[in-house]
Amino acid sequence: MWTAVYLATGLDTAIMVEKKLEEEGFLVKKQFFSKEGDEEMYEILAPEFEANEIQAVLFDLGII
Repeated sequence: MWTAVYLATGLDTAIMVEKKLEEEGFLVKKQFFSKEGDEEMYEILAPEFEANEIQAVLFDLGII
């Protein structure tokens, strides 16, 4: 099952996070989540069993 591991503001940020996680060897995908005013929000999704490890990598990369 896919689970959200990050909520990105803007498509450029979502693409950057997706690319960095793929470079680390993770299977991820981005999905449009919502639009608030001019800001678009995207979920970064990953298999549930990798979520904790991805959170640690996001922290190590300085993304969160």
